[in-house]
Amino acid sequence: MKLPETRVPDPHEAPGIRWGVLGPGGIARSFADAVAVGTASRVVAVGSRSLDRAQVFAADFDVPRAHGSYEDLVADPEVDAVYVASPHSEHRDHALLALQAGKAVLVEKAFARNAAEAAEVFTAARAAGVLVSEAMWSRHLPQYDVVAQVVGSGLIGELVTVFADHGQPLFPDGPERLARPELAGGALLDLGVYPISFADHVMGPATEVMASGTLTDLGVDAQSNVLLRNDAGAQAVLSCTMLAATPCTAAVVGTRGRLELSGAFYGAADVRLVDGEHRVVDERPGGFPDDVRGFSYEIAEFARALTAGEPETAVMTHATTLRVMETMDEVRRRLGMTYPGE
Repeated sequence: MKLPETRVPDPHEAPGIRWGVLGPGGIARSFADAVAVGTASRVVAVGSRSLDRAQVFAADFDVPRAHGSYEDLVADPEVDAVYVASPHSEHRDHALLALQAGKAVLVEKAFARNAAEAAEVFTAARAAGVLVSEAMWSRHLPQYDVVAQVVGSGLIGELVTVFADHGQPLFPDGPERLARPELAGGALLDLGVYPISFADHVMGPATEVMASGTLTDLGVDAQSNVLLRNDAGAQAVLSCTMLAATPCTAAVVGTRGRLELSGAFYGAADVRLVDGEHRVVDERPGGFPDDVRGFSYEIAEFARALTAGEPETAVMTHATTLRVMETMDEVRRRLGMTYPGE
């Protein structure tokens, strides 16, 4: 038993495109750094409702133009694609705004508040003939490709169970948006999307969804536990919480062995191949090259798709995003969690 080599290309090899950043928050800073360090692309503009915030971001990342409105950003003729980094509650509207301006769009995960909003964006993108994709960066990483190859080849036997957890101490003293239902806060869309998307990557569509959890006084989930089953009978046992730091590990268990991902499974994880006797038979340390960031892989894949004239990326198809959104919709239904305006 041996781990396969990744098929994910060096992100520097992708063609360069010109990005506009919509919403200069913390995750947008990670995005801009990944563009600059790990790809041939450039961030050429940033837009915010506050011109001061846009100017600070532009100065920090050597971005040529700062716009004091989202409308001005998407109208910028030098921008090839817009990265939407606003709160979840605004993703649909901001994606549609960019699409109406004829811009390709990469929307930060979770793609929208619910599957209906995601479908609306995808319908508009198809009508406009414009590329749109979800920025689920983990699914573009080299180790995720290794996991897919191992499962697909039958190296660990028939798939039995997927385990994954994601917990960070983000409530009540973390970002305010996570506490607010009107901003689609809670653990699920921010943290739970990682284990749910990982399970979808490994076992495909969920045909059965069960969930339990704890809601805050304002009605968003502080913690959620999810059990999924696919049509072949494989199960996923998943959890997320914004109350505490959890191991953030994952395991993919088959009848002949298992894969273990640690340090966190959704990022630069170590990957171990373990046989049926609990012996580690192969392993690959985590980490990225010095000239690559985790986000660089999704940025490069988007640039390839845009340059090729594709309506969606091969890694994060529209159907993939919709499956994950539908699963999270069902989790929220079972928890009794709704967002204002849905």
